Amino acid sequence: MTAPTKPPHRDADPTPLASPIADGTPLHSPVIDWFDDHARDLPWRRPDAGPWGVMVSEFMLQQTPVSRVLPVYEQWLAQWPRPADLAAAPSGEAVRAWGRLGYPRRALRLHGAAVAITERHGGDVPTEHAQLLALPGIGEYTAAAVASFAYGQRHAVLDTNVRRVFARAVTGVQYPPNATTAAERKLARALLPDDEPTAARWAAASMELGALVCTARNETCHRCPIAARCAWRLAGKPDHEGPARRGQTYAGTDRQVRGKLLAVLREAHTPVPQAALDGVWHEPVQRARALDGLVSDGLVEPLPGGLYRLPHS
Repeated sequence: MTAPTKPPHRDADPTPLASPIADGTPLHSPVIDWFDDHARDLPWRRPDAGPWGVMVSEFMLQQTPVSRVLPVYEQWLAQWPRPADLAAAPSGEAVRAWGRLGYPRRALRLHGAAVAITERHGGDVPTEHAQLLALPGIGEYTAAAVASFAYGQRHAVLDTNVRRVFARAVTGVQYPPNATTAAERKLARALLPDDEPTAARWAAASMELGALVCTARNETCHRCPIAARCAWRLAGKPDHEGPARRGQTYAGTDRQVRGKLLAVLREAHTPVPQAALDGVWHEPVQRARALDGLVSDGLVEPLPGGLYRLPHS
């Protein structure tokens, strides 16, 4: 997408605002200028990534850090450079290629989206937000992100990083609610620049600011281009008053057992007997529950004779 013309550089206004920010105008130029200077060179941001590369990245980056996504993303696009390539492969191969990214149902959803793109749109990722939202496995966030980042359209793109930036800079609280609210969506729409190219740049820039500077822990306000206007900082950084924010545990959970079971199936290119799966976890009830969950989710296919494999649909 085409970046907006940069105004002459100047330091952020040191004078605090007398009233809450009614729209995003005071924030747009500082944040976009900062992004122009500090954005990471990520493969899905390059012109040759195309809409399909953007879509793949959005599926992979959900709840997964960039460092883990990069090698899988590159291998994925080398194997399936177009939606039709992925659609022609069994869904189990998508699960296999997903590797250890976690939340492997995302692989099935991406495969389902590729099939729909191939069948409904001639193999091209659709340009309209409504068409994107109608694809299987794509929700409001992903549809907005693809429309914005791939096609330069004007949409509010609300991931965790953006929500945290808006919560602090505009609302004056340390963290956003645990789930996206109607009030957050209304605020995000109010903060959007009017023209499409600038709105798309703003979406990417505010996301990067949350990822690199306005982080959940150890925020670096001295590096922030809008620190002088941040409502939370100006209020003295009051502590979070909502429900305790607990980190996700992994060790000993069903998620860990599911991961171990899938690892055996990914490495095997022939059906796996029950005995091979029994060896991955010591507790039989939890192991059986995890395996049943994988079957219910369509990630594992049971076969006669007590054999299991990745799905072949």
